[in-house]
Amino acid sequence: MAATIDPENVPRAAAWLLLGVAGGLGLDLCAKEILATYSLVQFILLRSLIAIAIMLSIAPQFGGLRALHTREVGWHVLRSVFAIGAMFGFFYGLARMPLVDALTLGYTAPLIMTALSAVFLGDEIGWRRWLAVGLGFIGVLVMLRPGRGEFSFAAIAVLIAAFCYACQAITARRLGRTESTFSLAFYVVVGPLIVAVALYDTDTWLSPDVSGWALILGAAVCSLFAWVGFVNGYRAVSPAILAPLEYLALVAGAIAGFLIWDEVPDRWVVVGAIVIMASGVFVVYRSSLQNVDVRE
Repeated sequence: MAATIDPENVPRAAAWLLLGVAGGLGLDLCAKEILATYSLVQFILLRSLIAIAIMLSIAPQFGGLRALHTREVGWHVLRSVFAIGAMFGFFYGLARMPLVDALTLGYTAPLIMTALSAVFLGDEIGWRRWLAVGLGFIGVLVMLRPGRGEFSFAAIAVLIAAFCYACQAITARRLGRTESTFSLAFYVVVGPLIVAVALYDTDTWLSPDVSGWALILGAAVCSLFAWVGFVNGYRAVSPAILAPLEYLALVAGAIAGFLIWDEVPDRWVVVGAIVIMASGVFVVYRSSLQNVDVRE
């Protein structure tokens, strides 16, 4: 039987998700502006430090430091490795390509997640979802047009980031039965921080000015809004109902990219984005139908 959705929860859940979408887009806007002046390592180091400070300050709301206790150290280390790839890869690409391009490639993560869940979790994926996954990756090829110079290392970095993010989600399903939500969020920040500290170079370090600190603090706060919004939104209502709202970030990102950096996506990016969005929404919708024949 399909799960029953309380209609009274939908507007509230949608509001939480929109907060998450706004927070995520705000983070990306701040990051793109920061990375025009400061190094990737410096940005990730400062962002991670601030994020950890914020998490520790709100820890009492999630069970305190006891919530960080774990017997699954190896799995958390693995998730931290994926977090390193996701964070460094996405922000590296974001600094070197139009905002909407990076966001669109990042939204291949749900498609990758579907394929990985079949391989590593034994989920039965019907032919309709496999078809949607395949069409989604055709959308990536439409966007990047291999052989036309569009398939840059920045684009590859964002796709690697999407793969790592999908792996984080898969491992979260493995750990969700025993680990707290707080620990799952906290430890993935530690890995990128350790790598950023290891790569720290005084020669490339620039002391942030007032606007720099404002952007860095804004990125950290937006990260918190994104986390709180997505967790509370998807906790209350089926992803099939809310997931399409996430793609509002692409529309808003295209508008912001044009207004702030004069970025205009070409027609191939628009076509590829539509294909990827449609595929992602369909995969989420089919995955939510608990009463559908798995062969579909």
